[in-house]
Amino acid sequence: MTLQYANFIQVDCFKNSAFDTLSRHLYEPSYTPALIRKLFLENNIELNTPDLNQGRQTIFNLFSDGQYGPLPKGINYLMAIENPYITTPNGDLIYLRKFNRVFTFNRDLLHLQNVTQIFLPNRIRLESFSTFDERPLFSCLINSNKTFPFSLNSDLYLERIKTIRWYEDNQPADFHLYGMGWDKPLRAYTLKNKLVRRIQRIRTQLFSYKPFPSFRGEIANKQEVLSKAKFAYCYENVADLPDYITEKLFDCFFSGCVPVYWGTETINEHIPSNCFINRRDFKNTAEVHEFLKMIDESAYQEYQENIRRYLLSPEVRKFDISDFSKKIVDAILSDLRST
Repeated sequence: MTLQYANFIQVDCFKNSAFDTLSRHLYEPSYTPALIRKLFLENNIELNTPDLNQGRQTIFNLFSDGQYGPLPKGINYLMAIENPYITTPNGDLIYLRKFNRVFTFNRDLLHLQNVTQIFLPNRIRLESFSTFDERPLFSCLINSNKTFPFSLNSDLYLERIKTIRWYEDNQPADFHLYGMGWDKPLRAYTLKNKLVRRIQRIRTQLFSYKPFPSFRGEIANKQEVLSKAKFAYCYENVADLPDYITEKLFDCFFSGCVPVYWGTETINEHIPSNCFINRRDFKNTAEVHEFLKMIDESAYQEYQENIRRYLLSPEVRKFDISDFSKKIVDAILSDLRST
């Protein structure tokens, strides 16, 4: 069968860099595109970034997240994976209707005839867990220092900050903060806040001021920390996106660390509630901390057993990159056969 070509379009990706799986992070965003490319090659379709398909006839374009601008001629597909509060086109109905098919987690978009639901992908696996006594860190939070440049009722970036500050003020020995950017003050968007941030930056540079005293540094591999922590605060970016369940929760599961999760209200439809602690069940961080302190070795082991059973169950497969990739490839191949 003659080899055919198609475009994979992702912001700032050239020379097939979108498929490079040599990543220093445990969560490898390029791993899924690489698998999708492999599956298409098995069906005699070579998926490349557009610069490598110059001069070739292509049979479709697959976008990785929305990008405003005119769409190329021909058949266009969209994987709308990123939070639409961050990547606005992913929630823009007018924009989404321009595609032949849209793949997204967001059930609120299923009324569009061209939308197919998928769940955000993870490399599902089960490894040995460190025990309760083998975890010297009581709790941690692993995220980058980010904020929304606008006010949002469901903003969980701000809730992360509140959690960090509560521990720094009340139980500093029981909390470790990791990620990028915490050696700097919070981002600022108003003139007043920018001036405050500038003063704080000068203090960090000249007087060793620490904007976040609980910060322990950046890490290349989350598992290095999560395998040592009993609990991890896992907050999504926002709290009101149905079925928006990212790698944050699964990173904890793979390390046998019990997550304190705050995110979509639909979480219990997909993941057993006995695998995690739902932050929505508590009024504040003080209540959460008090609850965590009551969890003894036996109760902790039960959480880990629940997590282990879930990772071995058929229900987890919908979050696996293999199912995610196969669903996209199969749908596109079916469309191509019917045209």
